[in-house]
Amino acid sequence: MGIITYLMVKRTASIEEVLAAVEAARDKVMADEVKSLTKLGIPKAMAYQMIASRFHQKVGNQEEAEADPFEGNATSWEEIG
Repeated sequence: MGIITYLMVKRTASIEEVLAAVEAARDKVMADEVKSLTKLGIPKAMAYQMIASRFHQKVGNQEEAEADPFEGNATSWEEIG
């Protein structure tokens, strides 16, 4: 009746590993959402565009996603006044 203990070694992940994990998780979520939308009868291309716009991704031959109103491309205060 021996108890086996495992020595856990703390290892820090590199930035590249963290980014790869985040991108893989994002890709899985996007794929799941596209799959759900196509089950509802939305065409696959349209589903990809809808999901990509939510995740600010470029789709196919689309040059640039819709501008984010919270990014620094808004008019300056001088132009408003």
